[in-house]
Amino acid sequence: MMWDIVRRVLTICVTLFVVAAIIFAATEVLPGDVATAILGREAAPKRLAAIRQQLQLDRPASERYWQWLGGFVQGDWGQSLARPDQAIRPLVLERLRNTFWLSLLATCIGVPLAIILGVLAGLRRNQWLDSLVSVISLIGMSLPEFVIGSLLMLVFGVMLAILPAVTIVQADAPLTKLLPSMILPTLTLVIVMVAYILRMIRSSVIDIMQSEYVQMAYLKGVPQRLIIWRYIVPTALLPTINAVGLTVAWLIGGVVVVETVFNFPGIGRLMTSAVSDRDLPLVQALGLIGAFIYIMINVVADVATLWLTPRLRTQFWRPNEET
Repeated sequence: MMWDIVRRVLTICVTLFVVAAIIFAATEVLPGDVATAILGREAAPKRLAAIRQQLQLDRPASERYWQWLGGFVQGDWGQSLARPDQAIRPLVLERLRNTFWLSLLATCIGVPLAIILGVLAGLRRNQWLDSLVSVISLIGMSLPEFVIGSLLMLVFGVMLAILPAVTIVQADAPLTKLLPSMILPTLTLVIVMVAYILRMIRSSVIDIMQSEYVQMAYLKGVPQRLIIWRYIVPTALLPTINAVGLTVAWLIGGVVVVETVFNFPGIGRLMTSAVSDRDLPLVQALGLIGAFIYIMINVVADVATLWLTPRLRTQFWRPNEET
């Protein structure tokens, strides 16, 4: 057991190290030059050389990588090039807060809704409810996020004018002021989440309904409500835990398209502005933070699957005993 825990921790550390190297190398090979992006193409060579020396761009890439990685681990994420007086860490944490609340709201609405609709569709297979849910999920899976967001913006923000179409408050605004601007992005994310998750739950419910132990429970006269909530739903949720984890990681890691469409001041919107400004230290920090969030949520999903599966849980805690 202890070795498995150590192995997981080492795997996470090695993965983050490799991801950090890939992120740094990818930003290094980007066309153009940071100094040129700051001063412009017509800047004098002496000014370009001075800014490169100031930003330590004249040093070897390997030396700058180790300095960047060491500083990142210690909490020094560097300074933004597009915002010279702004440290990267508070800027990222401020936007991460907004993305976190947006993702939390979408998850709290989308996951229960997907579970309910998926279970109902599976229990009512080939009936009108199943057909309706299947059509809605196919539409949600087929339309890109920016199309769904644009339609919601057109209907609720322009035609009905009952919700703000885009976010106009500052990134550091209190949550109470930011909440009205979160409704349309949240609804967009919920539609996408529900479309993917409910189809997996529906398929799991259909397979479990045909299993021998469920059929035996029906033959023994076990009430249907008890069969659904004790046998069908818990078993159907196990294959979808990793899918839910991937969806949540996708949300918290920054939904670039949705945040850009609604001008929402989150991680995704910050990433697009950093790329357009060629703010490489900010791009590197956001990339590494997104990778860390993605890995940790997947680990949590694996642990949840392990804990909810008795056979796997027994093998993990008692690996030398036969189950």
